[in-house]
Amino acid sequence: MKLDFTKPLYVLAPLAGFTDLPFRSVVKKFGVDLTISEMISSNALVHNSKKTFRMLEKSPIEDPYAIQIAGSDLDVIKRAVEIINAIDGITTIDLNCGCPAPKVVNNLQGSSLLTDLPQMGKVIETIKKYSNKEYTSVKFRLGFNEKNHKEIAHVCQESGADYIAVHGRTRAGRYKAAVDYDAIGEVKETVSIPVIANGDIDSPAKAKWVLEHTGADGIMIGRAAVGKPWIFKQIKEGMEEPTSELIKEVVLEHFDQMIKHYDKYGAIIFRKNLHSYSKAGYQGASAFRNDVNRIEDPEEMRAVIEAFFSQPFLHEV
Repeated sequence: MKLDFTKPLYVLAPLAGFTDLPFRSVVKKFGVDLTISEMISSNALVHNSKKTFRMLEKSPIEDPYAIQIAGSDLDVIKRAVEIINAIDGITTIDLNCGCPAPKVVNNLQGSSLLTDLPQMGKVIETIKKYSNKEYTSVKFRLGFNEKNHKEIAHVCQESGADYIAVHGRTRAGRYKAAVDYDAIGEVKETVSIPVIANGDIDSPAKAKWVLEHTGADGIMIGRAAVGKPWIFKQIKEGMEEPTSELIKEVVLEHFDQMIKHYDKYGAIIFRKNLHSYSKAGYQGASAFRNDVNRIEDPEEMRAVIEAFFSQPFLHEV
């Protein structure tokens, strides 16, 4: 499916450990326009990692859908693209140039590609040349230690990227530094391809302001959607705060999807999601989080979830 940039595009950011198939399928029902896989190592893909191949899977309702890859070795990138080419239902191959994690950065992947823009350009060119997907995109930060966002954006455009997503911090800023929305606006003025703004967008009011302030063609939300997958419907349609009934329905559906996708282990993985969901304002939330940290049996956990989320809000964490 083609992406419509004639109106703001609302995108779920890739978040390692969170934006798996079950979570994306829940968020999709709240109107997000584009979902993206968790970051996938091109090396792991080429070496036939079963876990990595599972990360490529998508829900039937995810359309359009992007696969995000990381890497810098051109031969490995080419082979990874050829693997992805054989999979139907993928709209975009996205290159990660933003991940700040040391284990990624130390291999000239993620944000460390920002230290070698000629190589970054070659990686983008390789994806563009060999991909049979509709779009090639890049997600990047404003720079590694210092900002050089306009230069980075120019390299992306000249190397064949069809659109870009800009996280308004440097790698050195990790997730703590203030987001520089002015810099995202400068990127928008520098290039002619669509620009998606990313970083600390956590409410409808903030989304509206960021779009107006930066002139961006869309926004990308990651951490603010964890525990609040309905945020996209709030932004796009002015949905009110969810009722306790809706939250219970969403949490149980998300849990059931986790068990379906991961089997029994899904209950353990889901603990971190329950920590986020329980912060909506419920009595005994701290005790609930302690309880679920000890539960491994899916049936027991589902019963505890159902009981906890059946209570009305206190609106106190």
